[in-house]
Amino acid sequence: MKILITGGAGFIGSTLCRHYLNETENQVLNLDALTYAADRAGLAELEASPRYDFVEADIREADRLAAVFSEGRPDGVIHLAAESHVDRSIDGPAEFISANIVGTFNLLQAARRYYEGLDETRRRCFRFLHVSTDEVYGSLGDDGFFTEETAYAPNSPYSASKAASDHLARAWNRTFGLPVIISNCSNNYGPRQFPEKLIPLMIINALEGRPLPVYGDGANVRDWLYVEDHARALALIFARGRPGARYNIGGHNEIKNIEVVRTVCALLDELRPAAAGKYSDLMTFVADRPGHDRRYAIDAGKLERELGWRPRETFESGLRRTVEWYLDHEDWRRAQSQAAAERLGLGAPLAF
Repeated sequence: MKILITGGAGFIGSTLCRHYLNETENQVLNLDALTYAADRAGLAELEASPRYDFVEADIREADRLAAVFSEGRPDGVIHLAAESHVDRSIDGPAEFISANIVGTFNLLQAARRYYEGLDETRRRCFRFLHVSTDEVYGSLGDDGFFTEETAYAPNSPYSASKAASDHLARAWNRTFGLPVIISNCSNNYGPRQFPEKLIPLMIINALEGRPLPVYGDGANVRDWLYVEDHARALALIFARGRPGARYNIGGHNEIKNIEVVRTVCALLDELRPAAAGKYSDLMTFVADRPGHDRRYAIDAGKLERELGWRPRETFESGLRRTVEWYLDHEDWRRAQSQAAAERLGLGAPLAF
Protein backbone atom coordinates (compact mmCIF):
# COMPACT_ATOMS: atom_id res chain seq x y z
CA MET A 1 0.00 0.00 0.00
CA LYS A 2 0.96 3.63 -0.41
CA ILE A 3 0.14 5.52 2.79
CA LEU A 4 -0.18 9.29 2.97
CA ILE A 5 1.17 10.41 6.37
CA THR A 6 0.49 14.03 7.29
CA GLY A 7 2.92 15.59 9.75
CA GLY A 8 5.50 12.95 8.88
CA ALA A 9 8.45 15.22 9.70
CA GLY A 10 7.27 15.63 13.28
CA PHE A 11 8.22 13.52 16.27
CA ILE A 12 5.54 10.82 16.05
CA GLY A 13 5.11 11.07 12.29
CA SER A 14 8.81 10.56 11.54
CA THR A 15 8.87 7.54 13.83
CA LEU A 16 5.90 6.12 11.93
CA CYS A 17 7.64 6.74 8.58
CA ARG A 18 10.69 4.82 9.82
CA HIS A 19 8.48 1.99 11.06
CA TYR A 20 6.81 1.55 7.68
CA LEU A 21 10.02 1.68 5.67
CA ASN A 22 12.08 -0.47 8.04
CA GLU A 23 9.46 -3.03 9.12
CA THR A 24 7.04 -3.35 6.16
CA GLU A 25 6.92 -3.28 2.36
CA ASN A 26 4.52 -0.32 2.26
CA GLN A 27 5.22 2.96 0.50
CA VAL A 28 5.12 6.28 2.37
CA LEU A 29 4.05 9.66 1.00
CA ASN A 30 5.07 12.14 3.70
CA LEU A 31 3.23 15.47 3.67
CA ASP A 32 4.52 18.12 6.08
CA ALA A 33 4.49 21.92 6.20
CA LEU A 34 7.92 21.94 7.92
CA THR A 35 6.88 24.23 10.77
CA TYR A 36 9.03 24.88 13.83
CA ALA A 37 8.90 21.36 15.33
CA ALA A 38 9.56 19.50 12.09
CA ASP A 39 12.90 17.76 11.58
CA ARG A 40 13.29 16.81 7.94
CA ALA A 41 17.01 16.24 8.48
CA GLY A 42 16.05 13.39 10.80
CA LEU A 43 14.46 11.64 7.81
CA ALA A 44 17.53 11.93 5.59
CA GLU A 45 18.24 8.20 5.79
CA LEU A 46 14.79 7.47 4.33
CA GLU A 47 15.01 9.75 1.32
CA ALA A 48 17.13 7.29 -0.66
CA SER A 49 14.37 4.69 -0.49
CA PRO A 50 12.29 4.20 -3.67
CA ARG A 51 9.32 3.60 -1.35
CA TYR A 52 9.48 7.10 0.17
CA ASP A 53 8.36 10.48 -1.17
CA PHE A 54 8.17 13.85 0.56
CA VAL A 55 5.79 16.71 -0.24
CA GLU A 56 6.07 20.07 1.49
CA ALA A 57 2.50 21.27 1.88
CA ASP A 58 0.14 22.71 4.48
CA ILE A 59 -3.16 20.96 5.23
CA ARG A 60 -4.80 24.39 5.29
CA GLU A 61 -4.20 24.63 1.51
CA ALA A 62 -7.25 22.90 0.05
CA ASP A 63 -6.16 23.10 -3.60
CA ARG A 64 -2.72 21.73 -2.73
CA LEU A 65 -4.27 18.78 -0.92
CA ALA A 66 -6.46 17.92 -3.89
CA ALA A 67 -3.35 17.83 -6.10
CA VAL A 68 -1.49 15.61 -3.62
CA PHE A 69 -4.30 13.05 -3.69
CA SER A 70 -4.73 13.09 -7.46
CA GLU A 71 -0.99 12.85 -8.16
CA GLY A 72 0.07 10.63 -5.26
CA ARG A 73 -2.85 8.15 -5.45
CA PRO A 74 -2.55 6.91 -1.84
CA ASP A 75 -4.34 3.80 -0.52
CA GLY A 76 -5.03 5.47 2.82
CA VAL A 77 -4.24 8.37 5.13
CA ILE A 78 -2.77 8.59 8.62
CA HIS A 79 -3.39 12.13 9.83
CA LEU A 80 -0.89 13.39 12.41
CA ALA A 81 -0.32 16.99 11.29
CA ALA A 82 -1.29 19.30 14.15
CA GLU A 83 -0.19 22.07 16.44
CA SER A 84 0.28 20.19 19.70
CA HIS A 85 1.75 22.22 22.56
CA VAL A 86 -0.59 23.44 25.30
CA ASP A 87 1.53 26.45 26.32
CA ARG A 88 1.63 27.68 22.74
CA SER A 89 -2.16 27.27 22.47
CA ILE A 90 -2.62 29.48 25.54
CA ASP A 91 -0.37 32.18 24.12
CA GLY A 92 -1.76 31.99 20.56
CA PRO A 93 -4.94 29.91 20.14
CA ALA A 94 -5.76 31.14 16.62
CA GLU A 95 -3.00 29.02 15.06
CA PHE A 96 -4.46 25.91 16.71
CA ILE A 97 -7.96 26.64 15.43
CA SER A 98 -6.60 27.15 11.94
CA ALA A 99 -4.24 24.17 11.77
CA ASN A 100 -6.14 21.59 13.79
CA ILE A 101 -9.74 22.35 12.84
CA VAL A 102 -9.64 24.04 9.43
CA GLY A 103 -6.70 21.88 8.33
CA THR A 104 -8.45 18.66 9.33
CA PHE A 105 -11.64 19.79 7.57
CA ASN A 106 -9.68 20.41 4.37
CA LEU A 107 -7.98 17.04 4.60
CA LEU A 108 -11.25 15.21 5.22
CA GLN A 109 -12.85 16.95 2.24
CA ALA A 110 -9.93 16.13 -0.04
CA ALA A 111 -9.88 12.50 1.13
CA ARG A 112 -13.66 12.20 0.70
CA ARG A 113 -13.61 13.46 -2.88
CA TYR A 114 -10.68 11.21 -3.72
CA TYR A 115 -12.30 8.18 -2.03
CA GLU A 116 -15.56 8.66 -3.90
CA GLY A 117 -13.67 8.50 -7.19
CA LEU A 118 -11.93 5.18 -6.46
CA ASP A 119 -13.05 1.90 -7.94
CA GLU A 120 -14.82 -0.58 -5.68
CA THR A 121 -11.73 -2.67 -4.96
CA ARG A 122 -9.64 0.31 -3.85
CA ARG A 123 -12.52 1.76 -1.83
CA ARG A 124 -12.76 -1.46 0.20
CA CYS A 125 -9.11 -1.12 1.20
CA PHE A 126 -9.00 2.64 1.86
CA ARG A 127 -8.69 3.91 5.45
CA PHE A 128 -8.39 7.35 7.06
CA LEU A 129 -6.78 7.12 10.53
CA HIS A 130 -7.21 10.34 12.50
CA VAL A 131 -4.62 10.52 15.30
CA SER A 132 -5.68 12.41 18.42
CA THR A 133 -4.85 12.79 22.10
CA ASP A 134 -6.16 11.76 25.51
CA GLU A 135 -6.34 15.45 26.42
CA VAL A 136 -9.73 15.72 24.69
CA TYR A 137 -11.19 13.82 27.65
CA GLY A 138 -10.19 16.47 30.18
CA SER A 139 -8.87 15.68 33.64
CA LEU A 140 -9.32 12.65 35.88
CA GLY A 141 -9.49 12.49 39.67
CA ASP A 142 -7.40 10.09 41.70
CA ASP A 143 -9.23 7.05 40.27
CA GLY A 144 -10.53 5.81 36.95
CA PHE A 145 -9.34 5.70 33.36
CA PHE A 146 -10.23 7.24 30.02
CA THR A 147 -12.11 4.75 27.82
CA GLU A 148 -13.43 5.11 24.29
CA GLU A 149 -16.81 6.02 25.85
CA THR A 150 -15.51 8.82 28.09
CA ALA A 151 -17.27 12.12 27.41
CA TYR A 152 -15.15 14.88 25.92
CA ALA A 153 -14.24 17.74 28.30
CA PRO A 154 -11.22 19.61 26.86
CA ASN A 155 -9.66 22.25 29.11
CA SER A 156 -7.13 24.03 26.89
CA PRO A 157 -7.29 25.66 23.45
CA TYR A 158 -5.09 22.83 22.16
CA SER A 159 -7.30 20.02 23.47
CA ALA A 160 -10.46 21.86 22.38
CA SER A 161 -9.09 22.14 18.84
CA LYS A 162 -8.24 18.43 18.80
CA ALA A 163 -11.70 17.55 20.17
CA ALA A 164 -13.26 19.56 17.35
CA SER A 165 -11.14 17.76 14.77
CA ASP A 166 -12.16 14.40 16.28
CA HIS A 167 -15.82 15.34 15.91
CA LEU A 168 -15.28 16.31 12.29
CA ALA A 169 -13.56 12.99 11.58
CA ARG A 170 -16.43 11.07 13.19
CA ALA A 171 -19.02 13.08 11.25
CA TRP A 172 -17.31 12.45 7.90
CA ASN A 173 -17.57 8.73 8.65
CA ARG A 174 -21.21 8.82 9.72
CA THR A 175 -22.49 11.33 7.16
CA PHE A 176 -20.34 10.71 4.09
CA GLY A 177 -19.21 7.11 4.61
CA LEU A 178 -15.50 7.93 4.64
CA PRO A 179 -13.84 4.93 6.39
CA VAL A 180 -12.44 6.93 9.33
CA ILE A 181 -10.84 5.42 12.43
CA ILE A 182 -9.86 7.59 15.41
CA SER A 183 -7.06 6.93 17.90
CA ASN A 184 -6.42 8.80 21.14
CA CYS A 185 -2.96 8.40 22.66
CA SER A 186 -1.30 9.30 25.95
CA ASN A 187 1.91 11.35 26.35
CA ASN A 188 4.62 10.25 23.91
CA TYR A 189 8.35 10.33 24.59
CA GLY A 190 11.49 9.01 22.91
CA PRO A 191 14.39 10.02 20.64
CA ARG A 192 14.22 13.10 18.39
CA GLN A 193 11.47 14.92 20.29
CA PHE A 194 11.53 18.71 19.96
CA PRO A 195 12.68 20.20 23.30
CA GLU A 196 9.52 22.06 24.24
CA LYS A 197 8.15 18.80 25.68
CA LEU A 198 8.92 17.63 29.20
CA ILE A 199 11.49 14.87 28.80
CA PRO A 200 13.75 16.36 26.09
CA LEU A 201 13.57 19.77 27.77
CA MET A 202 14.72 18.30 31.07
CA ILE A 203 17.52 16.27 29.45
CA ILE A 204 18.87 19.21 27.46
CA ASN A 205 18.49 21.79 30.26
CA ALA A 206 20.22 19.46 32.72
CA LEU A 207 23.17 18.80 30.40
CA GLU A 208 23.53 22.55 29.78
CA GLY A 209 23.27 23.43 33.47
CA ARG A 210 20.01 25.36 33.11
CA PRO A 211 17.06 25.27 35.56
CA LEU A 212 14.57 22.39 35.34
CA PRO A 213 11.23 24.23 35.72
CA VAL A 214 8.29 22.22 37.08
CA TYR A 215 4.74 23.57 37.17
CA GLY A 216 2.96 23.89 40.53
CA ASP A 217 3.74 21.03 42.90
CA GLY A 218 4.73 18.64 40.11
CA ALA A 219 2.02 16.16 41.09
CA ASN A 220 0.22 16.18 37.72
CA VAL A 221 0.02 12.61 36.45
CA ARG A 222 0.53 11.48 32.85
CA ASP A 223 0.45 8.06 31.19
CA TRP A 224 3.74 7.75 29.26
CA LEU A 225 3.91 5.95 25.90
CA TYR A 226 7.20 5.21 24.12
CA VAL A 227 6.96 6.62 20.61
CA GLU A 228 7.94 3.40 18.82
CA ASP A 229 5.15 1.56 20.67
CA HIS A 230 2.76 4.25 19.46
CA ALA A 231 3.96 3.84 15.86
CA ARG A 232 3.37 0.07 16.04
CA ALA A 233 -0.13 0.70 17.38
CA LEU A 234 -0.97 3.15 14.60
CA ALA A 235 0.23 0.77 11.90
CA LEU A 236 -1.85 -2.01 13.44
CA ILE A 237 -4.99 0.13 13.74
CA PHE A 238 -4.59 1.33 10.16
CA ALA A 239 -4.25 -2.24 8.89
CA ARG A 240 -6.84 -4.01 11.03
CA GLY A 241 -8.99 -1.45 12.85
CA ARG A 242 -12.69 -1.14 12.15
CA PRO A 243 -13.90 1.93 10.22
CA GLY A 244 -16.05 4.04 12.52
CA ALA A 245 -14.26 2.76 15.62
CA ARG A 246 -12.11 4.59 18.17
CA TYR A 247 -9.06 3.10 19.90
CA ASN A 248 -7.24 4.43 22.96
CA ILE A 249 -3.46 3.92 23.06
CA GLY A 250 -1.72 4.07 26.44
CA GLY A 251 1.62 3.03 27.87
CA HIS A 252 0.47 1.66 31.26
CA ASN A 253 2.86 4.13 32.89
CA GLU A 254 1.09 6.60 35.18
CA ILE A 255 3.77 8.81 36.70
CA LYS A 256 3.80 12.23 38.36
CA ASN A 257 5.71 14.91 36.45
CA ILE A 258 8.03 15.46 39.41
CA GLU A 259 8.96 11.76 39.40
CA VAL A 260 9.66 11.88 35.66
CA VAL A 261 12.09 14.75 36.22
CA ARG A 262 13.75 12.97 39.14
CA THR A 263 14.15 9.80 37.09
CA VAL A 264 15.72 11.72 34.21
CA CYS A 265 18.14 13.33 36.68
CA ALA A 266 19.04 9.96 38.20
CA LEU A 267 19.77 8.46 34.77
CA LEU A 268 21.97 11.41 33.87
CA ASP A 269 23.77 11.11 37.22
CA GLU A 270 24.54 7.50 36.26
CA LEU A 271 25.35 7.94 32.57
CA ARG A 272 26.91 11.43 32.42
CA PRO A 273 27.73 12.68 35.96
CA ALA A 274 27.89 16.44 36.40
CA ALA A 275 31.19 18.02 37.35
CA ALA A 276 29.70 19.09 40.69
CA GLY A 277 26.51 18.11 42.50
CA LYS A 278 23.47 16.26 41.15
CA TYR A 279 21.26 17.23 38.27
CA SER A 280 18.25 17.31 40.59
CA ASP A 281 19.80 20.38 42.23
CA LEU A 282 18.67 22.28 39.11
CA MET A 283 14.96 21.58 39.76
CA THR A 284 12.80 24.62 40.41
CA PHE A 285 9.04 25.09 40.86
CA VAL A 286 7.16 27.77 38.91
CA ALA A 287 3.59 29.07 38.86
CA ASP A 288 1.15 26.51 37.47
CA ARG A 289 -0.19 26.61 33.91
CA PRO A 290 -3.79 27.93 33.55
CA GLY A 291 -6.28 25.07 33.27
CA HIS A 292 -3.60 22.46 33.93
CA ASP A 293 -5.20 18.99 33.87
CA ARG A 294 -4.36 17.03 37.01
CA ARG A 295 -4.31 13.43 35.79
CA TYR A 296 -4.55 11.43 32.57
CA ALA A 297 -4.79 7.65 32.46
CA ILE A 298 -5.68 5.50 29.44
CA ASP A 299 -7.57 2.22 29.37
CA ALA A 300 -6.12 0.57 26.24
CA GLY A 301 -8.03 -2.67 26.77
CA LYS A 302 -10.07 -2.41 23.57
CA LEU A 303 -6.92 -2.16 21.44
CA GLU A 304 -5.39 -5.10 23.30
CA ARG A 305 -8.49 -7.29 23.03
CA GLU A 306 -9.41 -6.56 19.42
CA LEU A 307 -5.99 -6.18 17.79
CA GLY A 308 -3.55 -7.79 20.22
CA TRP A 309 -1.36 -4.71 20.81
CA ARG A 310 0.60 -4.15 24.00
CA PRO A 311 3.51 -1.76 24.64
CA ARG A 312 6.93 -3.40 24.48
CA GLU A 313 8.71 -0.76 26.55
CA THR A 314 8.26 -0.10 30.24
CA PHE A 315 8.81 3.49 31.31
CA GLU A 316 12.16 2.50 32.80
CA SER A 317 13.44 0.80 29.62
CA GLY A 318 12.03 3.44 27.29
CA LEU A 319 13.40 6.36 29.29
CA ARG A 320 16.85 4.79 29.44
CA ARG A 321 16.82 4.33 25.66
CA THR A 322 15.71 7.94 25.29
CA VAL A 323 18.38 9.44 27.56
CA GLU A 324 21.08 7.31 25.93
CA TRP A 325 19.99 8.50 22.48
CA TYR A 326 20.25 12.16 23.50
CA LEU A 327 23.68 11.55 25.02
CA ASP A 328 24.86 9.76 21.87
CA HIS A 329 23.61 12.49 19.50
CA GLU A 330 25.22 15.62 20.85
CA ASP A 331 25.19 17.49 17.51
CA TRP A 332 21.45 16.94 17.08
CA ARG A 333 20.85 17.89 20.72
CA ARG A 334 22.79 21.13 20.47
CA ALA A 335 21.15 22.12 17.18
CA GLN A 336 17.67 21.53 18.56
CA SER A 337 18.51 23.34 21.77
CA GLN A 338 19.57 26.39 19.79
CA ALA A 339 16.49 26.15 17.57
CA ALA A 340 14.24 25.91 20.62
CA ALA A 341 15.89 28.94 22.20
CA GLU A 342 15.34 30.97 19.03
CA ARG A 343 11.78 29.82 18.44
CA LEU A 344 10.51 29.91 22.02
CA GLY A 345 12.34 33.04 23.17
CA LEU A 346 14.88 32.90 25.96
CA GLY A 347 12.70 35.18 28.07
CA ALA A 348 9.85 32.67 28.23
CA PRO A 349 11.17 29.25 29.27
CA LEU A 350 8.75 26.36 29.24
CA ALA A 351 7.78 24.39 32.32
CA PHE A 352 5.82 21.19 33.07
